[in-house]
Amino acid sequence: MLESVLQFFQEFIQDPRWITFLLAMTPIGELRVALPWGITFGGMPWFEAYIWAVAGNFLISIPIVLLLGPTSSFLMRWSMGERFFNWLFTRTRRKGKLIETWEFLGLVIFVGIPLPVTGAWTGAAAAFLFGLSYRKSFLAIFLGLLMSATIVSIITVTGVKLFG
Repeated sequence: MLESVLQFFQEFIQDPRWITFLLAMTPIGELRVALPWGITFGGMPWFEAYIWAVAGNFLISIPIVLLLGPTSSFLMRWSMGERFFNWLFTRTRRKGKLIETWEFLGLVIFVGIPLPVTGAWTGAAAAFLFGLSYRKSFLAIFLGLLMSATIVSIITVTGVKLFG
């Protein structure tokens, strides 16, 4: 699926900055994919790719944090919506022990560790589920994205292999 999204972006958008920005907004890739793509395939300097990836990933977290509550309440009126949000919230609670225990700092660390099922999308859902204020949620997500982008940048630029 990510390959299809990337192919679509490359076909219709020529500017690597905007491709990096939009890739960072996707729930599957976020900045873990966008940043290496911008540096490696987009030919961008690491600091430019860093800025565009963090901006795209942070921007998408704003409507998620603000609209998840009202959207889930509305859609849970129907069985399909109820099943989806029960699945999402159960999964997020299970992954969110760190946030439940440490709240703000836990959310920063959760978003900041660049692994699958961590990042701004899941972090925004967790912030809603664990009742963090909008201000704390946005600041924690932003700080976590800076941490994650720093780690991903170092790995990409130095060519460090974590696995294999």
